Parts: sequence; structure tokens; C-alpha cells
Amino acid sequence: MEQLIAIIEKGQPFFNAIARNKYLKAIRDGFFSVIPIIIFSSIFCLVASVPNIWGFYWPDDINNALWKCYNYSMGILAIACAATTAKHFADAQNRDLPKNNQINFISCMCAAIIGFLLLSSDTIATDAASGFNTTYLGSKGLLTAFIAAFVTGIIYKFFIKRNITVKMPEQVPPNISQTFKDIIPFSVCITVFWVFDIVFRAAFGFCFAQGVIQVFQPLFTAADGYIGLAVIYGAMSLFWFVGVHGPSIVEPAIAAALVANMTDNLAAFQAGQHASAVLTQGAQYFVVCMGGTGATLVLVFMFCFLAKSQEMRAVGKAAIVPVCFAVNEPLLFAAPIVLNPVFFVPFVFAPIANIWILKIFIDFLGMNGFMYTLPWTVPGPIGTIMGLGFQPLAFVMLAIILVVDFALYYPFFRAYDAQKCAEEAEISQEELDAKNAEKAAKLNDAFQGKADAKSVAAGAAAEAVKSDAPAAATTEATAASDLNGKRVLVLCQGGGTSGLLANALAKAAKERGIDLETAAEAYGNHVDMLPDFDLVVLAPQAASYLADLQKDCERVGNKCVACRGKQYIELSQNGDKSLAFVSEQLSK
Repeated sequence: MEQLIAIIEKGQPFFNAIARNKYLKAIRDGFFSVIPIIIFSSIFCLVASVPNIWGFYWPDDINNALWKCYNYSMGILAIACAATTAKHFADAQNRDLPKNNQINFISCMCAAIIGFLLLSSDTIATDAASGFNTTYLGSKGLLTAFIAAFVTGIIYKFFIKRNITVKMPEQVPPNISQTFKDIIPFSVCITVFWVFDIVFRAAFGFCFAQGVIQVFQPLFTAADGYIGLAVIYGAMSLFWFVGVHGPSIVEPAIAAALVANMTDNLAAFQAGQHASAVLTQGAQYFVVCMGGTGATLVLVFMFCFLAKSQEMRAVGKAAIVPVCFAVNEPLLFAAPIVLNPVFFVPFVFAPIANIWILKIFIDFLGMNGFMYTLPWTVPGPIGTIMGLGFQPLAFVMLAIILVVDFALYYPFFRAYDAQKCAEEAEISQEELDAKNAEKAAKLNDAFQGKADAKSVAAGAAAEAVKSDAPAAATTEATAASDLNGKRVLVLCQGGGTSGLLANALAKAAKERGIDLETAAEAYGNHVDMLPDFDLVVLAPQAASYLADLQKDCERVGNKCVACRGKQYIELSQNGDKSLAFVSEQLSK
């Protein structure tokens, strides 16, 4: 087992390169930007549909008002995604361009929206007016939205990089010059989409978005099968097990299917048909990742209530609350689960077992698949029941999944518990008590009121990873003089871990009377913020993006640095060290 893990671990640089791919990053970040639309619209969907289960139906005017809000948000999801993906892709393209000759992402977003509409919508004309056919403007058009965004970004880069633009005299204000600079790439983009649309419709008789669906439908169908589901979610867990952020690699490939299948399930259910799609966002959030990647909900309860090891009990008590809300990094890194051969088998195969159980209930017992989207932080059991519309079979399936997960994890949990007990037996009781008290204090300090849910996860995660180099010590007075008026931005994978260090810096600076401004954000949303900060710090999960961040920072003239492992948790827990670290980086 250890040899297998070592082989997989050697592939980390390759997997990190995939996660950093600008196309996959643009899809991930662009899709992440429209998640509020999906969650907001689903609130109206739930209010309109769930009461029907108990025989209550809203009056027509109220029902129409509820569905109008849903259709006017979820119904244009692909339009919004074309814009957000184009924006993030333009940011990635700008890294390869001189800082005085950048792509205007606003113009790029507008071109992507128009191009997407040309490729995916027909004109509906009546005697009174005309409008758009909305069939592919929602979730069904996501793949076309990604394509429109990428084509737009590539065309813009071609013309901007070669200075094939309308140039204005120096006396013309920059905002007006920028408008004329965008005319050629914008016009070429729209012309390319327009001509392609005419040719495609003449050849096939339908729009490009419909053709994309037809081409990818076999892949979606295969992905919804037992083997496809096992490959998708087994890979996601496998990547996480060796320390690579699995969703960054897997989700961009299935993002369109996750949302489209949810929409199809809801439409089928409303039409009185079987909602048969398994590969959905709800299934991933609440069945596959019940308690976080690896389906660790039952495991944290084992740690908390069944472990004989005092260390495991301490970790379980500190991690149980965040894990219940699908934030399981405290358990993954503090136990640890990541790179721990004992937990390799259940961590990879429990998610596969869960999704297969869901598929069996849908295929053979007639249960409808997930139809309603809820925030991913909803506790897994609650999200499962609500996302499946309170079907009686959902309660049965949930009980079976919990039992199966318990059965998969329990033997390995017992083996690890015995191993830890043997280690603890070699330590004097006094040393053991001190060790557990210190660890529990650190975990609780990180998890209670210090940061948001993701920051909670990072506290334990960073604690378990080894440090490359400790921060250099400087005097408090020197740090204060160097840091007054400075601004520090901390970035991580999802915008939560970064809050741990940002909050620690802010607290330490306030206690010492230092005028230091800090902020935390997700990597990918940082580009527009960079000019407002003097230093950017990458949390351990995002350290692989350092090369790209350096290019971003070079354009605006600020500094950046990446933290790794134990160094990050030391900085977040020691005010003097964190301030000294920032002072040292700014003085370089």
C-alpha cells in the first residue's frame, strides 16, 4: 500500500499542472462565480415545488411569480457563465502580455455574451414583437458558454499581442483610447461567431448549442453509469488523498453535466416522469461528499466517541462540528487521513459505494434523483433528504449509506486506533496530557471565531504538514515601523483558509497599534484586487500557483510569497512571528 501511495505521490507535479491549466481554471472560476445564481434560484424552486409533496399547491399568481424568479435567474445561467468564464480566461491570458498592453476583460465579457447568444438562440417572431428562444440559455448551454468564452479570449489575445488595434493620439483620454482599441478584436469576435452560426445552421439545420449537446450526450450518459461514476469520484478522492485538490481537476470536466442533469431531473419530475439522472450537483455535495471528500461523516463520529486513543478523541472533538458542515480538512490533516496508508481504501471507495447506492435506488427502486440545489455546507443527511424532495425512499437510502460507510471505515479505524494507543502507551501520562491539551487548544482556537468555515478546515490542515522554513525574528518596534500603512492580501484555494492568517495578522497589528490592513480571498478572484495591496501571501493549498501569481504581481509592482505546511500555522498562531514574516517579505 505504501509503495502504491509513493507511486501516486510522484505524479503530484503533473496533477498540479493540470489544476493550474488556464482553461480548466477559467471553467472552475467562471462556474464558481455563478454558484450564487444557482443557490438563489433554487430557493424559489423549493418554495414552489416542495409543498406539492403534501398536496398543497400555491394559487396560480403566486406560483407563476415564484417560477418567474427561477426562470429569470437559472434560465440565463449560461449567459452569466459565458461572461464570468471569459473574464477569468482573459485574466489568465494577460499573464503572457506586457503590463502596458492588456486585454480589456469587460469588452471580452461583452463579446463572449453576444457570441454565445449567436451560437445558442433562435429568434422568435410574432406579429407584435420578437425575442430569444431560451432553450439553451440556461444550464443546457453551459458547454457552449465555455467555448464562446475561450474563442473570445484567444481572438482578443491574438490582436492585442500584435497591436492590431485602432490607435489614437496620445492626447486622447485613456478610457476613450481603450474603446477604440477594442473595436477590432470585438468586431472580429462577433463576425467569427456570426459567420460560423450561419454556416453551421445551413449545414445541420439547428443551432450550435444543440449540436454540442448531441455530441457530448453519449459522454454524459457514460459518466452517469456505474463505471463512469466510480472513475469520477474515485479520482477526486484519490487526488485529495495524495494532497492534490481533487475538485480543481475533476469538477471542470463535469460541471456542465452536474447542473444540466439537475435541471433535467426537475423538468422530468414536474412532467410526471422519472427523474433518472444520478450525476448531479446534489449527489456530489450530499451523497459522495457526505462530511467532505472521502465521505468522512461517520469517521469523525468514530474518532469522537469510539476511539480509545486520547489523541484521536481530541481530534474528533475538534473536527466534529466542521465535518458535519462538509468541512473535513481538520480531520484529513490532523488525524491525518491524507497520505495515511491505513485509510487509503475506505477514503477512496466509500464515495464510490455511496454514489452506487444512490444509482441503485434510482434505477431499480424508482426513486427520483436530486432535483433541488442547496448550499454545499448543509449537513449531508439534511441535504440528501431535502435535495431528493423528502421522498420516503430517501430516508431508507440515507440509513443504508451511513451503515455502509461505517462498515467500510470501521476496520481501518480500529487498526489505526490500536496503532495510536500503542504509541501513547510509550509516552508518560504527563507528556501525553500536555500534548493533547496543546493540540486541542490549537485546533479549537483555529476553529472558533477565527475564520469562516474554510478557515476552520485550514487550521488543522496546516498543523499537520511540515514546514520548510520558520519566519525570521525581528523586533516588535521594527515590524511596526515597516508595516504602518501597508496592506496584505492572503489567498487560498477557496477563500477560507486565507482568513486564518489574515485574521491573525489583523489581530496582532491591532494589539500592537500597527496600521496594517489585511484581506482574505480565493485565488482566481484576486486579479482586480492586486493594485490595492503591497504583499500577497499564498496559503499552503494554493502554493502551486506561485508562478502564475508572480506574473500577476509583476504587472502591478507588488510582492508575493507562498507558505508551506507548519510555517503557515505557526504564523497564524503567533502574532510576533506573523508580523515579522510580513515585515521581512516587504523589506526584500
